[in-house]
Amino acid sequence: MTPGKKKTVSAPYYSIGQLRLANWNELKTQCVKLSLAKRASTIEKKCIAHITELINGLNKIEQYFVFPGRQKLNKLVHCLDKREFDSLSHKVAEITKQLVSDDYLSQPFTQIQEEDEQDRPEEIRELAPGQRKNYFEVLFVEDMTPADEAALHDKLNELREPNEQFVYEFLVQPSFQDALIALLFNPHIQAVVIRYAPTFKSDNISPFIKPYIQNVLKIDFNSEAESSLGPLLGEYIKRFRPELDTYYVTDTSLTDLKDSTLQQFKRIYYRKEDLQELHLGLIRGIRERFETPFFSALKEYSQKPTGIFHAMPISRGNSVFKSRWIKDFGEFYGRNMFLAETSSTTGGLDSLLQPTGPLKKAQEMAAETYGAKRTFFVTNGTSTANKIVLQAIIEPSDLVLIDRDCHKSHHYGMVLSGAYPVYLDSYPIEEYSMYGGVPLQTIINKLLQLKEAGRLDKVKMLLLTNCTFDGLVYNVEKVMESVLAIKPDMIFLWDEAWFAFAGFTYIYKQRTGMFVAQKLFNKYSTENYRKVYNDHVTHLAIGEIPSIPDPDKVKVRVYSTQSTHKTLSSFRQGSMIHIFDEDFRKKSESTFLESYMTHTSTSPNYQMLASLDVGRRQVEFEGYEMVEKSIELAMVLRAKINNNPQLKKYFDVLTVKDFIPDTYRESGLGEYHDPATGWNRMETAWEKDEFMLDPTKITLFIGRTGVDGDTFKNKYLMDQFNIQINKTSRNTVLFMTNIGTTRGSVAYLTNALLKISQQLDEEFRSLNARENEINQQKINSLIHDVPPLPDFSYFHSSFRAVPGVPGGNIREAFFMAYNEDNYEYISLEECKTAIEAGRDLVASSFVIPYPPGFPVLVPGQVVSSEIINFMLALDVTEIHGFRADLGLRVFNTNVLNRQKTGTAMSAMGMTSKKTK
Repeated sequence: MTPGKKKTVSAPYYSIGQLRLANWNELKTQCVKLSLAKRASTIEKKCIAHITELINGLNKIEQYFVFPGRQKLNKLVHCLDKREFDSLSHKVAEITKQLVSDDYLSQPFTQIQEEDEQDRPEEIRELAPGQRKNYFEVLFVEDMTPADEAALHDKLNELREPNEQFVYEFLVQPSFQDALIALLFNPHIQAVVIRYAPTFKSDNISPFIKPYIQNVLKIDFNSEAESSLGPLLGEYIKRFRPELDTYYVTDTSLTDLKDSTLQQFKRIYYRKEDLQELHLGLIRGIRERFETPFFSALKEYSQKPTGIFHAMPISRGNSVFKSRWIKDFGEFYGRNMFLAETSSTTGGLDSLLQPTGPLKKAQEMAAETYGAKRTFFVTNGTSTANKIVLQAIIEPSDLVLIDRDCHKSHHYGMVLSGAYPVYLDSYPIEEYSMYGGVPLQTIINKLLQLKEAGRLDKVKMLLLTNCTFDGLVYNVEKVMESVLAIKPDMIFLWDEAWFAFAGFTYIYKQRTGMFVAQKLFNKYSTENYRKVYNDHVTHLAIGEIPSIPDPDKVKVRVYSTQSTHKTLSSFRQGSMIHIFDEDFRKKSESTFLESYMTHTSTSPNYQMLASLDVGRRQVEFEGYEMVEKSIELAMVLRAKINNNPQLKKYFDVLTVKDFIPDTYRESGLGEYHDPATGWNRMETAWEKDEFMLDPTKITLFIGRTGVDGDTFKNKYLMDQFNIQINKTSRNTVLFMTNIGTTRGSVAYLTNALLKISQQLDEEFRSLNARENEINQQKINSLIHDVPPLPDFSYFHSSFRAVPGVPGGNIREAFFMAYNEDNYEYISLEECKTAIEAGRDLVASSFVIPYPPGFPVLVPGQVVSSEIINFMLALDVTEIHGFRADLGLRVFNTNVLNRQKTGTAMSAMGMTSKKTK
C-alpha cells in the first residue's frame, strides 16, 4: 500500500460464495468429528461449541438464500440440541453436497422442501424430477411476519400450473439494505417484488459479512425520504442488477406516482389486485427475457421440409450425408448443423443487412441487455466492427486521437477512412516488455496543443482500448468528462474486445462505455448539473478552461465494439457494436449503415448469429453469477500460485502495483491478496483510480525459469499439458479466466505448473558448472536485459497535415508504397548508421512484432534509433511487415523530397485560403 493512503478493507475470503462454502465444509468436518467423539469428552464439547458458532455465522449468510432455508437450519440446531449427532452429520453432508454441485437448482422442489413434501400439492412434487424446467427465485421486499410469509407461500402454490416451464421459489427480506445484500449474494434471484415502502436498515449486518457489502454500506440514508424507499430501492436494483424484472406493490394513488417511478418498474400493482396477476406477470417477464427471436426462428426453419433450388449444396446436409467420402464430417457436426445451414432470408428468417423480423428483434433485445441505444451484430470479428465504426464516423482529414498500442484493425481503419491519426503514448512497463494505458493528462495535453494550433475543430474521435490485452482498464467516466470539458462534441470509440463480460457485474460495469454514456447523459440533462456548471464557471480565473462540460454544448456520443466470442458465449468471430449516440439518427445513421453494408457479408453465418442471440439470453439470466465466478476463480488461481513455495521459486503472478504506478492509484490498492491480511476489497479502486487491473487477466512472470514466453507457451504448456494461452511477452505468459472456466481447469493448471517447476528443479540440478553459468545468463537476460520500449516518434514532414502539429496522413503514405519504385530495403544495422549520419528514414509499411502485437512503425513514421534498438533486441520470430533477409522497408529519399515539396505547397494553399 502506498504511504499515506487509506487502508484497504480486507477479508479472509475473496467472495461471499467462498466464505459460505468454506463454512459449510468446516461444519461438515466438525459434525463428523462430533459423531465419532466420546460422550462428554473434551473433543465433544469443543465440537459442539465450534458447530454452534458456525451455524450462528451461517445464519447471517443463509438468510439471503432459498436453499437450504431457515427450516433446514432450524432442524440442524434441533439435532444438535437433541444430541442426534449422526443425523446432524448426514444432513450437513447432504446440504454441502447440494451447494457444491448446484444440483438443487435442477430439482428445486425435491431438494428445498423434501422434509415438508407431504404439505405440497401433488402436481408440484412431480414437476422437477426427470423434467426440464427453468428454476429461478423471486425476492419479496416486505417486513412480513412468519404467518404472512406462510400464507403467501400457500397462495402462490395454488396458482402454479403443473406444466409450467418456469418454476420459482421466493425469498423474503424485510429492509432496503437486506434486499440489496440479497441481490449481491444470491445470483438466482431473477425478479423483485417491492411491497410498499420497506424500512432502510438491516438488523443482520455483522462483521462476518461486512467486507462483502461495501457498495451497500456506502448508500446514504435520508430519514425524510423513508416514504419513497420503494422507488429508491427500484433505482438501486437497476444499478446493481439491471437485468432483473422489478415490480412494485403500493397503495399510493396513481395520480401521486412520479413518472420516474412508473418507468423504472416493469409493472405496478395494488394490494387489492389479485395475486394471480402478480404470479402471471412474474412468469411472463421471465418468458420474455428467455425469448431468442433468431435462434428460435432458425430452429423452426430447420424442421420445415424444404426444396433447395438455390446456392449451398451443403444445406440440409444433402451433399454431405449422401457422400461416400465425407460422411465423417456430417457425423462429427451432427445433422442439426446442416439443417440450419441456409442462404434464405425469408420463410421466417431475416436479412442481416436490412433486418425486419427476428434479427431486428434479437438486436433490439441485445441493445437493452447491454445498455445501448442500438446494437448491431457482426459476423467477422471486432477487427471488422472497428473498421465499420471508423469508416462510418470519420471523414478524410479528420483527426483521431488514438492509443498507439491499440489493435492493428484501428490503424488499418485510419488508412481506410483517410483519418489523420494523432498517436497517444501509453506509459511503459519495461520490466515485462509491455505497455500500460494512456494517462489522462497525456490526452488533455494533446487536446490543448491542438486547440492552441487552431486544429481542435478537426478532432473527431478519441479511440482507446478498454480493457487492454493485459487487463488495464480506464476510468471511463473520468476520461469522458475531462475530454468533453475541452471538446464537448467528441465521439468516443471504446474498443472493448476483451471486456464484453464487464457489463454484468456492478464493479466492472462502472468502467464500460455504455454504462458511462447513459450515466453522463442523465447527469447532463438535469437542472442540478446546470447549477453546478454555472457555479463552476463563475469561480474560474480569466482564461481558465472549465474542467466539466458545458450542458448547452455537450453531446454524449459513444461507440463500443465487443468480441462477444472472447469472453461470453458465441461462436468464433461473433461480435457486437453497441451505440449510445444522441446524434445518431441526425448525423451518423445513414453513413453507419453504408459502412455496415460495406464490411458485412451478404452471406452471414446463421449459426454465429444464433449464438449471439442465445449468448444474450444467457447473460440475462446467468451473466451476474458466471462473471462473478470467473473473477473468483481468477483470484483463487492468483493466490494458489503466490502462496505455494514450490511455484514461487520460478513464478510470480503480477498484480496491481506491478502494472499501475502509484500516481494512478488514488485508493492505494496495490495487490488483491496479502497472505497476512487476506483479500483486499477493490470496490473503491474500481470507482476512483485512474487505471485498474482486471484480475481475470493473470500475467505470470517466468523470468526465473530461464525460458522465454513463446518457448514456455509451446514447449511446456501446449506440448506437455495441452494448455492453451494467447499472449506471451519476453518474460511473461498471460492466462485468462472466463465464464467457461471451471474449478477443475484451475486445479489442472496449478498441477501443471507444479510439474513444470519440478522439471525445472531436475534440469537445474543436472547442469554442470558451465551449463549453469549459461543458464544464469539467460535468466539474467530475461529479468534485467529488457529492451527499452520506444514511444511513437513522429510523422515525417512529408505526411503531416500541418507542420509542427500532431496528425499524419497515414493513408497517403500507405498507398505510396504500392509503387515499388518508391521504397527500398535497408538492414537494421545499416539503419542505425544512416540515422547517425542524419538521414530521415521513413517507414513505408506497418511493422508489427508479435509480441507485443501492435505496430512499432506505421506508414509515414520516422524511424528513430530507439525503435531500431528495440527491434534488434527482440528475440521473437514473428514480425509482420519486416523480413530479416531483406531489411526494413523505407521510402526513397527522392520520393520524400518530392512529397515534401507537394506538402509544403499544399500547406501554403491552406494558409492562403485561411487568410482570404
